[in-house]
Amino acid sequence: MDSSLSSQESIPDDIALKIASSLQVGDLCSLGSCSRFWWELCGSDYIWESLCKKRWPALAIEIESYNNQPHEEWRVFYIRKHNEMAGKAKGVIDFVNRCLAFESIEVGHYLKAVRDLDSILFGFEDVCTFFLKSKHNVLRNLIGLHYCLIWLGLPGECVMEILNNSNISQREVRVQWWKLGRWLFGFRLRDELITRTVSLEDLATGKEEEVLGVLHRGAVHEVIRVQISEAKPEYTSWSFQNVQNA
Repeated sequence: MDSSLSSQESIPDDIALKIASSLQVGDLCSLGSCSRFWWELCGSDYIWESLCKKRWPALAIEIESYNNQPHEEWRVFYIRKHNEMAGKAKGVIDFVNRCLAFESIEVGHYLKAVRDLDSILFGFEDVCTFFLKSKHNVLRNLIGLHYCLIWLGLPGECVMEILNNSNISQREVRVQWWKLGRWLFGFRLRDELITRTVSLEDLATGKEEEVLGVLHRGAVHEVIRVQISEAKPEYTSWSFQNVQNA
């Protein structure tokens, strides 16, 4: 007898279902490709309905109505919804890319991108998939981070876990904002420019609450303009190095 078949038959159905239910989608699909037994088990509506509810809690009404009428398999629903979210994420990303000017983005456009994620009911797993990967640029990472902290209200340690897993926690952004000059003896002083370079870890752990506050509020009150860009390494000029080494 095939040893793999024998091992499968020795696992009680409830234990096998519990094992499959504990897996992430990628691992679940890999397990389902091992044999006919696992293919049927890993494709069960029980597992995929649970995955849908976990990934998209904000879509509870849509999912419940879907559950109360004749419908396709939950696995098919999951794939269709994933592709739908991928298309919406691409729309947000394309908007951000169009708004980039000299590698920086104005805070009004940045905040619109964050609000758009809320309007399309993005869940945490959607953000992790489409915004918090190492293959994504740091501005895209920042939008996902901001959305998780402010709009989803996730604790910093939860966000830090995904940043560390994706190896992006030390990526840095540069935030510049201009504050209206103060009045002194009837004269208004020059506007003040503030520049801060911060890592995604600094924002997630609350070390840079002021910067996160500026990003969230945007250009209001005394702050008249905010720009965000990727932090570029600073190079020392060749002539200056020669003077230093002389």
